[in-house]
Amino acid sequence: MNWLLTTNIALNLLLGAMTLFFIFRIVLTWYPQAELNKFPLSLIAIPTEPLLAPTRKVVPPLGGIDVSPVIWVGIVTLLREILLGQQGILMMLMR
Repeated sequence: MNWLLTTNIALNLLLGAMTLFFIFRIVLTWYPQAELNKFPLSLIAIPTEPLLAPTRKVVPPLGGIDVSPVIWVGIVTLLREILLGQQGILMMLMR
C-alpha cells in the first residue's frame, strides 16, 4: 500500500504542475512578443512544448489563436480525475 500512496502523491503533483504550466501557456498566448527561449519563460516552455507542437499540427491555430494549451488543460484535468479523483482508479485501489 505504501507504493500506492507514493504513486498517488507523485502523480497528483505532476499532473497539477502540468495543468499549471498549460494555464501559464494560455496566458502567454496573449503576449506573442514573449520570448519563450529566455530564462524565466523557458521553464514553462520546455516541459510543455513537446506536447503542444504535435497538437498544433492536428489542430492549427483558429483565427490566429493557439488553442492547443486549452486542449491539454482538458486532457490533463480529465486524466487527473480518472486516476486521482474521488472515484478514480488509484483511489479505488487504495480502499
